Amino acid sequence: MRILKRLFLVLLLIAAAVVAALFAADRVVASRMLAMPFGGSLGPVEVVRGGKPPDVPLAAPGRESIAPDALRGAIAYGEETGSHALLVWHNGALQLEHYYPGFSAGTRTPTQSMHKSVLALLFGTAVRDGYIGSVDDPVGRYLPEWAGDERGAITIRQMLQQASGIGYPKTNYLNPAGAYLQVMMGGSLEHTVLAQQMERPAGTQFDYNNVNVGVLGVVLQRAVRRPYAQYLSEALWQRIGAADATIVLDSSEHRTPRTFCCLDATARSWLQVGLLHLQAGAWDGDQVVPREWMEAVVAPSALNANYGYLTWMGNRHERLRRYNHRSEVTAFHSEPFAAPDVRFFDGFGGQRVYIAPSLGLVIVRTGSLAMDWDDARLPNLVIRGIEADAGG
Repeated sequence: MRILKRLFLVLLLIAAAVVAALFAADRVVASRMLAMPFGGSLGPVEVVRGGKPPDVPLAAPGRESIAPDALRGAIAYGEETGSHALLVWHNGALQLEHYYPGFSAGTRTPTQSMHKSVLALLFGTAVRDGYIGSVDDPVGRYLPEWAGDERGAITIRQMLQQASGIGYPKTNYLNPAGAYLQVMMGGSLEHTVLAQQMERPAGTQFDYNNVNVGVLGVVLQRAVRRPYAQYLSEALWQRIGAADATIVLDSSEHRTPRTFCCLDATARSWLQVGLLHLQAGAWDGDQVVPREWMEAVVAPSALNANYGYLTWMGNRHERLRRYNHRSEVTAFHSEPFAAPDVRFFDGFGGQRVYIAPSLGLVIVRTGSLAMDWDDARLPNLVIRGIEADAGG
């Protein structure tokens, strides 16, 4: 018993020393790291005000346009992967709206990098409204900090296509003062992302990373001259009648949004963003995002046929889809998509919105982090169910 007590005391002292070292390195990051297991946030939360909820047509029970076996299979896969919500829109109506135990239509789920694809739409409205001159503007026009060096010549298009050439920190959870955790959790995001230097010439390599998107968030907020959450609400969220959502800021002092993650919204709100893609940017007679911008968002970039403006596509099958040259993280696609025009929002751990315009199809899955997520399984189950129902 005495040995166990001594061992416990030693472990307690080691834990205390580790915590002290974390706080000595960076108090803000350390406190957020320690709070994460208990539901803590990556920074202060700000509300994105929504609008009047739209009337959403629901398929009559027993008259769905997708084979029942396919819908049951989709629900089962959602359960297997710890999902919170699963929505399927087809033929002008919701064919499936399923919430798993403990979750409901009002649940706002963290959806990781799906926020990136929303930011892509906001750049389209900012160009239309004259806040940004052109997608080919050099970012130095909006960032005086970069105007005097080669980074200032990077275009907004290159950043949207993740081809800026800007360096980005390697994953490192051990150093609170290091650039990786400063980007993810630090209290001065603008300072950290704008401090990154060129690693290679712009337009020469695809490298999906959060620094590009963090910089774009700074550019947009400066260009529209108002808080990011306010612009997101006015330009998009209210106009499609999405429910109130939240974003995360770096700190109450600096108020820089983490635009690469942390847009927590309901599954129906994500469905409504997916429907904007299906409807070429229009909503109830209102052209919310310019049609030509919606086309540009899903135009394959020169360096990656499966990536447009912060949005993924299935133009070329890759069994293991790699995000960048530095990380070993991949996304698994067991087979090609069963429709030729699938585009999707990709959030870490299986947060997804799949859209197939040729089929009038939108699928939303939100939930727990599914590290073995198969990007082909859910959409192909549903797509084949459409074909089976049509054949029957």
